[in-house]
This record gives sequence, structure tokens and C-alpha cells, in this order.
Amino acid sequence: MSNTLVIVESPAKAKTIEKFLGKNFKVVASIGHVRDLPKSTMGVDLEHDFDPKYINIRGKGDLIKSLKNAAKKADKVYLATDPDREGEAIAWHLAYILGIDIQTPCRVTFHEITKDAIKTAVKTPRPIDLNLVDAQQARRVLDRLVGYSISPILWRKVKKGLSAGRVQSVATKLICDREREIMGFVPQEYWKIEASEDAFKLDFYGNAEGRIALPNRAAVDEILKAVDQQKAVVTDVEKKKKNRNPNPPFITSSLQQEASNRFGFTTKKTMIVAQQLYEGIAIKGHGTVGLITYMRTDSTRISEVAKTAVRQMISEQFGEEWLGVVEKKQKTGKNAQDAHEAIRPTMLELSPEACEESLSKDQMKLYELIWSRFVASEMAPAVYESHSIEVTIGDYLFKAVGSKMLFEGFLRVYNPGQQADRIMPEFKIGDVINIGHFDPTQHFTQPPARFTEASLVKEMEDKGIGRPSTYAPTITTILSRGYVEKDKKSLKPTELGFIIDEIMQEYFKNVVEVAFTADMEQKFDNIEEGEVAWKVIIRDFYSPFLDMISKADQEIEKVDLTEETDIDCEKCGKKMLIRHGRYGKFLACSDYPTCDNTKPILKKLDIKCPDCETGEIIERKSKKLKVFYGCSEFPKCNFVSWDMPINRKCPICGDLLVIKKSKKQEVIKCHRSTCDYVENQ
Repeated sequence: MSNTLVIVESPAKAKTIEKFLGKNFKVVASIGHVRDLPKSTMGVDLEHDFDPKYINIRGKGDLIKSLKNAAKKADKVYLATDPDREGEAIAWHLAYILGIDIQTPCRVTFHEITKDAIKTAVKTPRPIDLNLVDAQQARRVLDRLVGYSISPILWRKVKKGLSAGRVQSVATKLICDREREIMGFVPQEYWKIEASEDAFKLDFYGNAEGRIALPNRAAVDEILKAVDQQKAVVTDVEKKKKNRNPNPPFITSSLQQEASNRFGFTTKKTMIVAQQLYEGIAIKGHGTVGLITYMRTDSTRISEVAKTAVRQMISEQFGEEWLGVVEKKQKTGKNAQDAHEAIRPTMLELSPEACEESLSKDQMKLYELIWSRFVASEMAPAVYESHSIEVTIGDYLFKAVGSKMLFEGFLRVYNPGQQADRIMPEFKIGDVINIGHFDPTQHFTQPPARFTEASLVKEMEDKGIGRPSTYAPTITTILSRGYVEKDKKSLKPTELGFIIDEIMQEYFKNVVEVAFTADMEQKFDNIEEGEVAWKVIIRDFYSPFLDMISKADQEIEKVDLTEETDIDCEKCGKKMLIRHGRYGKFLACSDYPTCDNTKPILKKLDIKCPDCETGEIIERKSKKLKVFYGCSEFPKCNFVSWDMPINRKCPICGDLLVIKKSKKQEVIKCHRSTCDYVENQ
């Protein structure tokens, strides 16, 4: 019997696949990349047409040795790394290390980890796709040229530890530009007028010629004077049916957005949980099963087999009238790669309810979301009756719009958030309404909202910046570098972020232009399609980029990020300075290196600690940069709270009151877990 070695990327995936393939197969994991560009140097030979200088990754010597030994004992070796550019490149590097001819059928790919998919994959191996490899090499080399050329300038001119990147710098720019919009925003006054008859309300619209704006109280008073004592006559009534169509199945970006909006998941957390669902989970009665298809995709396509299966299930469980149209063209991003399917469950019979005992809380949330969205995508639209009424009062028009659901459709399975029915009274043209009250209200236009992780991913996707595999790492990077911080869920640029963005926009404008980044993604796609050689793209980029580097190095003046304070150093008496570190600002002695005293900048709440009654409550940050509240006397006092304390005591037990925030409400409650005192419910 032949002995076949299969190499995948992750140990969890290896265990799942080995169970499917049987005793003649051995499945091992490369644990990601085994070769890469060196961290200590550029790793790109600029004098020999940008040849990459790959090396074996440090710390992987024993793993590489074990892979070589396993390959020698095998009759066949299949490289089954992830089905994308990165996975193809890992397979290519493995082939180099193991001495495998890349033109032989050594590469197997699958988009779901199920028994049928794995067995089919090993029966249909193919050579390594060098176009895919070259597209990954182009990205890797270009990003290395940008990062390793600009970052040293930032170290010298600003501070050590900073970085710049083709995608991360554009993401930082988007956040900084939005903040500038917010800071420069001038609110504009506007008014609304609501006319009421008991519970029935109408909104002021304008007149027969069109909508009329109400910019101030004077304009409102003019309208109110004109409609006073006038009859309110129904002049138009319209009813019509409207369909609300289901969304397509999830792609990477839409899954990240929905998981953020519904559960508060970060993009990174969403991808970690999705990876677990993809690689395999032990389901009671079924063994280890990969529950979803590959989670890095920008295509909404689903296979005909999957489509047939879900439509049959819908028909059997709900009835034929619940099925959507048979042929439904789904929109896919302009630069989407259609090699993958959308994210969908691999086995429809494994409903969320059937898996509940086997999944963690977070896995269950995400799986239920993916399963229900996929099923709903093949269901009939929800049908509403839209009911609009136009009422003439004097020379002016007031309008009201309502709706009533007639058929639930896909909303029976997946509810992305629908409004409750607003049932309108039955009027006919010519009816006179008894308006009992006019209610004018003043409003002001609001600045654009800061980006959240979810809305930033959507913006990046809409503008063609990055790819499914890069959204989460990009956001993680700009947060860890201190260019951006989280204010609740919003992404807010720091002072350092603004400084770096200004440098990038002045000296590397082309690199941080959204159009440049999107165009480069298209060029990577062209390489993948075999339309252009990858080194041509790099050559065209590098010559003008080199001029930018030279100019920036000469002209950028050193930025002094230190700020003087009146705080005395308790060790030597010299003044403390505010400096920037990896986790934000901190205090450091001005006599460094003679005195190395440092301490954090504390945000005090002006509240005495309830435990020790000596220290004050201060705001702190965890290692994951999550805000919490503790005593200034730590470690002597271990008081801690995730909820913000306020300077009032619980009337029941005397402990501190805290503000407990959730998605739906904000309440004041007692800090003590055994006390059930709550306000503002």
C-alpha cells in the first residue's frame, strides 16, 4: 500500500483531515510559513532585479527536519496549504525545502474540511500555480520595499519602533482624514414640524413645488402662522407592495462587519473564531467536522451542489413559496477573486441547534450567523405593504409613511434588523383630519461618525484597499503602533498617528493615495491571471519611490515628541517629561540616563477607593488596551472594576456605584456583585 504524506498549515486541521483519509495517509502541519524574507535586513536584492532573499524561518529548524524525514519515508507528498495566494506560496516554499518538482501534481486544495471534499482533493492534485505564487511574491516584496525603506526614516526622525506600510498607512490616513472632517465640522441648524392627531403623526414636507427647508425659528413661525386654523385635507393616498431581498452569503468583510455590529467582535476575534469553525470541531455524534467553508474570500458565489441542498431544505421545512428565484445574480466586489465560494456551512444538517452542546459561546454566535445568512440567501424576499399619505394644510404639505409586513420571507430565518410595523389609519382622498397639535423641534447637523473596525473594513473594501486576509492584521497593526486608539468602539487617531500621517502625505503622497493602493491590488490580480510579470510591477514602482525616499531623508526635520511638565521626579528632584511609548504617553525623568525613573500618566476620577480609602480611582489599560479602573495604591490595594465608577454610594450597601454600559442601554448599578441595586432601567 502506498504511503502518502499530506502537509497542511495548522495542527488542528491536520488532526481533522487525517481522520478522513485513513491509515495510508499521514497528515502533518507546517504551522504557517517555513521560509520568508529575513527580519533583520531588507531581504530584497536591489542590484539583481529585486530577487527575494528567502531564508528558513528562525526557530523552525526542528520542524523542517521532521518534515524532510517524513517526506523521505513517503511514496507521495501532497501540499495542502490554504487555497489562496499565501497558501500557494507556502506550498511553493515547502516544495523547495523538500526537493519536490513543482511541475508535478503535488498541490491539493479544498475550500471546506469535509470527508468528501478532502477525498476529492487528494484524487485531483495539480502542479503549483506559479502565477498565484508570483502575485504573493509581488505583494511581499513591494510591502518590504515600502516598509523597510520608510520605517528607518521614521525611527530617526520621530522615534524607534514605528513603521509604515502600503496598506496600514492608507488605513491610518482614512482615520486621520475622518477626524479632520469631524474637527472642521460646523453644525448647521435645521427644524422639523410634526403635526399630530392623537397617535397619528405627520411630518412637514413643503408645498406643491417641492420640499422646503426650515433653517431657523423664523421660517418655522412663518409656516405655523400660515397653517393655523386651516383645514387638514387628505390629498393623496398610496399603497403599494415592496420587496426586501435577502443579502448574499457572507464574504470575509461582511462577516467581520456583522459580527462587530451584533456581538462587538473585533476583526481579529472574528477571524480566529471563523478559523476554528473551518478547521474542525468535535460535534457530538459526528466526530470532528469542519463546519464552514474557507473564511478568507471576497466572492459571493456558492456551488451548485450547496445551492441545490439548501433549496431542498427550504422547500421541505417551509414550503415552495418560501424559495427565492432560481437564478439570482449576486453582486461581487469589483476586484473580487471568484476562485472561492462565499462563507457557508459545509453540512446543512448540522444546524446551530444540533451543534450547541459542542461549540463555545463565541463559536455558536458566529456559526449561527453564517448558517442562517446562507439559508436566508436562497429564500423568498420579505413583502411589505407601503402606505403613504399626503395632507394639505393651507398652502403646505405634510406627509406620513407607514408599512406592514405581508410575508415574512427570508426574515423568518435571518433578521438583519427590521423596523416594526407602522400601521397607518385608513384615509381616503378628501377626508378632513383634526390636527390637534403642531410640534416644532430644533436640530443640528451632526459631524460624520468616527470609523469603527466594522465601518473601516467596509470603507477599505469599497475603495479596493487590501484583501480579505489583510483587513484584520492591518487594524491590529495601526492599534499596536499607537497611531490609532479605541474610544469605546470608535477608532480615533492619536497625536502620533497625525504626525506620521502628515509625514506620509507630504513625502510619500503617492504611496498613501487610496487610488494607488487600489490600483496596486488590481496589478496583483493581473499577475495572478498571468497577464504581467511580477518584477515589471516592482520596477515601475521602485524608481520614483527611491526619489521619494531620498527627498524625505534630507528634508524631514526631527520631531521632538517630549513635553515638559512641572512634576518633580521623586528619585532625583529633576523635572519629569512626557514621552511616547508603545502603549501611549508616560512620564520619564529629564535626567535620563543618569536617572531612569518612569511612571504612567494617570487619569484620576477624583473618587476615593472604597476598599483602602487611601488611594484614588484611576483609569488603567490592560495588556490588550481595554480600559478598566483600579486603585492608585496598587499593588497594595487590589480594587478593580471594568465599569466606570461615579462619585456616589449605593443607598443599600454603601459600595461605589458604577456605570454599566451595554449595546442597548446604560444603567447605574452597584459595584458589589452581591448587591442588586440598579438605577435608570
